[in-house]
Amino acid sequence: MIKIKNTLISRDIIDKNFCCDLGKCHGACCIKGDAGAPLQADELELLPRIINKIKPYLSKEGVNSIEQQGTFVTDDEKETVTPLIDGNECAYVVIENGIARCGIEKAYFAGAIKFRKPLSCHLYPIRIKRYEQFTAVNYDQWDICAPAREKGDEVMLPVYIFAKEALVNRFGEEWYLHLENISKEIKNKANG
Repeated sequence: MIKIKNTLISRDIIDKNFCCDLGKCHGACCIKGDAGAPLQADELELLPRIINKIKPYLSKEGVNSIEQQGTFVTDDEKETVTPLIDGNECAYVVIENGIARCGIEKAYFAGAIKFRKPLSCHLYPIRIKRYEQFTAVNYDQWDICAPAREKGDEVMLPVYIFAKEALVNRFGEEWYLHLENISKEIKNKANG
């Protein structure tokens, strides 16, 4: 484990590679699973305010699910998550050419909103969990992401670099630079 301020970071974030390969996985992370994407407290306040700007980028089924359930729900583990369509894909997902994409992110790239997508989605395959004394930063290895691990190995893209923008958004530039320096030190020791 690596410690930076009040975070404990798994070495896998540095040692493992990852690069989404939508041509192979088809965005399965937006469709598979037994619950929606975990949401942060600030996202719970934001989504209801911007939902009308997001709706034009969603499927009819997604809009119906959000109108019936709300912009977020509480799952079986008492976590606040995105709603699902009939217990399957995320209500915010849109399928284009057989690939699941985030409708929130589509609205962002179209300039309709300034919020890119939920942090848990943006960080993936990194998962964060807050504890009383620290925040854990771990690498989640979901079987549906095997193509991303293969592509990551092929292009030699470490998880922390793949998720750089999201990590900077969550922890700040200084924190990320510290992680980057630790990674360089670890690699220098391994090569030296």
